[in-house]
Amino acid sequence: MSIQYNSPVVLNYALLSALVLILSQVIPGDIMGFFTIYPVVDFLNPIWYFRLFSHVIGHINWEHLVSNFTLILLIGPILEEKYGSKNLILMILVTALITGILQIVFYDTALLGASGVAFMMILLGSFANAKSGKIPLTFILIVILFLGKEVYQSVSTDDVSQFAHIIGGICGGIFGFILTDANDAKPAVKPDPLASQPNLTKTNKPS
Repeated sequence: MSIQYNSPVVLNYALLSALVLILSQVIPGDIMGFFTIYPVVDFLNPIWYFRLFSHVIGHINWEHLVSNFTLILLIGPILEEKYGSKNLILMILVTALITGILQIVFYDTALLGASGVAFMMILLGSFANAKSGKIPLTFILIVILFLGKEVYQSVSTDDVSQFAHIIGGICGGIFGFILTDANDAKPAVKPDPLASQPNLTKTNKPS
């Protein structure tokens, strides 16, 4: 029995985030600044474009990182197996981009962390066995329990970005509907009728 690297995207994402946090703690300088989105718009600065995506890699401390990746490592491998590595990478990047842009537009605070991605996966996971044209009951319950709580807590004055959670959840719901419709639209592969028939051709056995 051997250890299987079963979910490359999710595992690499977790390892990269952990590596960035370690480097920020052992190397002098503001390394985490490259992985934080700030409420500024600077189209001439290449780092600004990088931060629009990289902020989902940065974390304040180990508690922050562990709380996010406990969910991501639990749900992510299931989603990567169902939708594929390329689709999962794309969904993570789109969620990061949308969250980063809206954070700049509506807030005057910095943002970092994978919580938006975690909530995207939670909502997307509720579509695991959904069918086109139907809304899964699990999706409705997740919206009420998770996003409802985040909306309620958004009026508090803590340091947690409920906004990122809400946007991530909305992205996950949209991805779920899109991918469910796309998967159901694929034509079913008909079995080859000749493949099930026995081979009646005689062959000579080797001596």
